Amino acid sequence: MSQTMKPITAANKLGIYLPAAPEEFRNSPITREALDELRADPPAWLVELRKNGPFPRDVVAAKLGISRSGLARAGVADAMTADEIGGLLTDPPSWLVDERETHRKVLSEREKG
Repeated sequence: MSQTMKPITAANKLGIYLPAAPEEFRNSPITREALDELRADPPAWLVELRKNGPFPRDVVAAKLGISRSGLARAGVADAMTADEIGGLLTDPPSWLVDERETHRKVLSEREKG
């Protein structure tokens, strides 16, 4: 019998925002074999989500170069598209500039510690 995982776990492993995935993915346990198959030969919906989003909070934070806490402090939605992220990177608001600096300092302190 194959081991299964919850859809949220599979979505996290794939780096996608679960509510944007197709209903059949969101509502069914995923086997490890199915997850490996999605990674090896991603269907069109997965390719699209990975390219344009919406992306989950941790992916948004990484793309913006800030922490998930920084997103929360800024009141950013749970998910953002590639266009929304691109807009922030093109013309960064003051909160993004501040959070990037904070994130750099935290990472620098961790490296020293």
